Amino acid sequence: MEALNINKFRIADHNLRIIFHDSSLNSIRLVPSLEPFRYNFEDDEEVLFQLTVDDTLKPVSKEERERIRTFDTGNGDTVVDQLADGGYQYIIRDTKGNDCCLLQCNKDFSDCHCALNGNYNMRCFGLNNALMLIFAFAGCQKDTLLIHASLVRQNGYGYAFIAKSGTGKSTQVSLWLRHIPGCDLMNDDNPIVRVINGEVFIYGGPWSGKTPCYRNVKAKLGAVTRIDRATENSIEKMSPIEAFASFLPSCSSMKWDNDIFNKICDTVTKVVETTSIYTLHCLPNKEAAVLCNKTISK
Repeated sequence: MEALNINKFRIADHNLRIIFHDSSLNSIRLVPSLEPFRYNFEDDEEVLFQLTVDDTLKPVSKEERERIRTFDTGNGDTVVDQLADGGYQYIIRDTKGNDCCLLQCNKDFSDCHCALNGNYNMRCFGLNNALMLIFAFAGCQKDTLLIHASLVRQNGYGYAFIAKSGTGKSTQVSLWLRHIPGCDLMNDDNPIVRVINGEVFIYGGPWSGKTPCYRNVKAKLGAVTRIDRATENSIEKMSPIEAFASFLPSCSSMKWDNDIFNKICDTVTKVVETTSIYTLHCLPNKEAAVLCNKTISK
């Protein structure tokens, strides 16, 4: 009988299981950022998803799938097909156009299978991106959002900064860390928001962009702030409609899948109903951080 390598983790208080078929090329060492989240839950406990890594997996035939489109993720292209049973197939490519991962998921992303390809770096890239994708879309079934934000913590509350890449999220967080007492960095690119019994929490996760900040930490969500570069510093609280329109684009989503997109919108609505969301018009200076902190902190 083939040996299976079973690994268990808990991310944002969700259990997940990753199983590797016997291979000299594939193991959990491909994603070292997961190690802080390793957790030996009982086999009969609920899991958010299970991913089986098996390089013998083959693509679904053209007759059994429909091409959705090819997405440029900024780190390479991802080809998306919808399967006849409502599930999905993804081909994850790196920036050089290499096929790194073939991923197949059932409709609610609870049961997923992938085959990795290429050298060590390609396999790392493929598996890491597959896990992000699965977590985002399995999580949306459980009031959980994977968001694009930088996240700082102060006095037990997490403060998330959202903006387009290169606008200044990390800069604002670094200013808080430098000038605002009692702050620490929770995550610098992909924190996780979860609504539990009407309360909104934010978590560090195993994905953090170029900053290696993979912390298994949790805080109540204090506020969300959108960064807007300006010639002087000011801050304003958004209306609920503005808040929804600003926060939704920061969430990983699939607009073509009505069930998933509606669940994401429902969770965003819950966040907006319970959390203040601001726009910070700012320069990259200490004064902007002090103004923001004074306005939004609990």
